[in-house]
Amino acid sequence: MSGHYEAPIREPLIIGHKTYHDITEDIARPIEERAGKLWWISLYAALVLFIYGFGCIAYTIGTGIGAWGLNRTINWGWDITNFVWWVGIGHAGTLISAVLLLFRQRWRMSVNRSAEAMTIFAVVQAAIFPVIHMGRVWVGYWVFPLPNQFGSLWGNFNSPLLWDVFAISTYFSVSTVFWFMGLIPDFAMIRDRAKTPWTKKIYTFLAFGWGGKAKHWQRFEELSLVLAGLATPLVFSVHTTVSFDFATSVIKGWHSTIYPPYFVAGAIFSGFAMVQTLLLVARKVCHLEDYITMYHIEIMNIVIILTGGMVTVAYATEYFIGWYSGSRFEDFTYLSPGAAVGPYWWAFWSLIICNLVVPASFWFKKLRTNIIWTFIVALIINIGMWFERFDIIVINLSRDYLPGSWTMFKPTIIDVGVYLGTIGFFSVLFLLYARTFPVIAQAELKSILKISGETYKAKEGDEHH
Repeated sequence: MSGHYEAPIREPLIIGHKTYHDITEDIARPIEERAGKLWWISLYAALVLFIYGFGCIAYTIGTGIGAWGLNRTINWGWDITNFVWWVGIGHAGTLISAVLLLFRQRWRMSVNRSAEAMTIFAVVQAAIFPVIHMGRVWVGYWVFPLPNQFGSLWGNFNSPLLWDVFAISTYFSVSTVFWFMGLIPDFAMIRDRAKTPWTKKIYTFLAFGWGGKAKHWQRFEELSLVLAGLATPLVFSVHTTVSFDFATSVIKGWHSTIYPPYFVAGAIFSGFAMVQTLLLVARKVCHLEDYITMYHIEIMNIVIILTGGMVTVAYATEYFIGWYSGSRFEDFTYLSPGAAVGPYWWAFWSLIICNLVVPASFWFKKLRTNIIWTFIVALIINIGMWFERFDIIVINLSRDYLPGSWTMFKPTIIDVGVYLGTIGFFSVLFLLYARTFPVIAQAELKSILKISGETYKAKEGDEHH
């Protein structure tokens, strides 16, 4: 999985003079010990949000999507905004796991497991929205090309709804297999340490008979590369497909060729921000400071600078083309002089400040290596990326070609409830994951201990002197 030499000048990826046994103990501790008070408080808070959101979804299905703030002009609102936001958040996991595995980046080993889990949990949230926004949920199976009671009636392959079904199902299945396969050696480690017969039985089943033999490792590494090769195109194709929901229509502000690359860059940008948000908390709660070091945090902040730069160029292009076209209709698109001073000026400036101005602070090493500042910026980026999706959908739809049908979007308490419910559901899944699965891929970390561990680095440095 990793080479045998690393330049002494590189910072160690595992600090605190760890041995192989220390890694096992540190990573198994959150699973084997009783949950702390903070974990229970977080779980109850997340459950309350989840139950409230579930109630709002049930109300929506029972009443119809008139319960949302949609109207004749703005027929997509918070539902598709949240869908695109959640799909985007899921992107960093696959990028860290697949692309960085192919590039042999060792720093990914401390963060890939949680990033992959985050991908799967975010895609689960995203999948909720296309289903409920159809209104008649009970005929949702019509989007699948299945034999049905109407003879040979097929799904409409020109419909973005069908593209989303394929994008999400492919992404979810490949990500889940990739994530689960990486967990197998770690399940075996917990199985071998299990104190109760019940725990041992569960983890024995999950470990698939893993024995750590050379043959097992060989298959594991071969399959990792195959799955990484399959997942890499998905990083680009899934959000490209989501961008086609907009780019293939003829609505001003949507009909744009820049959307696919711009959506992919934005997805990785928001995904890394979410990874930072979750991992900075997990690092503190699970006492993993020796494995998720300042070096990891700084590298992820550099990726945020890079993808943030791409998004900035896309914004500038959209704004310039909107102005340069000279079209009066283009002046009401989401990135235009009209949007900056129009009725949605607050949404426009939220987008610019959260996605362009604040992340630019990471150009300064002092700020990008400050943990509290990183956490604040990661939250701000998540808010900014939500506003980006809101602006694309609501601002572009609110001012169409007929001034007589111009209108504003007012979300209802049901809109807000469904969104908060998905955040609660996501948090419940992540909290349960952190208590039952190893948060860090310990088997992979052990493979780099003698190359990137602090003790071995120090010895290597002495030898070179």
